[in-house]
Amino acid sequence: MNSLKEVKARILKDAEVSAEYALQQPEFAIARELIAARARAGITQAELAQRMSTTQSTIARLESGRMMPSMRTFARYAQATNSHTVVQLVANKKAQPCELG
Repeated sequence: MNSLKEVKARILKDAEVSAEYALQQPEFAIARELIAARARAGITQAELAQRMSTTQSTIARLESGRMMPSMRTFARYAQATNSHTVVQLVANKKAQPCELG
């Protein structure tokens, strides 16, 4: 049986799949941050859902990366995990300077 790592490597050899995967990295990063905040708080998805007055399935969707949270949801999630949000825009490595005027 192939490991997940081996399957992923094989699939990502396809240029089209690899490009689409790269486009999804911001969503994956957000999901990892949400999971990390909940883990630091030491609570389950069900406990977090209760604190946020929502359902465990909503938390699961947020943490899967399938659902992009609003800033309001980020704030509620942060409060429920005793965290705070930080928004940062970082220039792309190949970005060209922007001329205003």
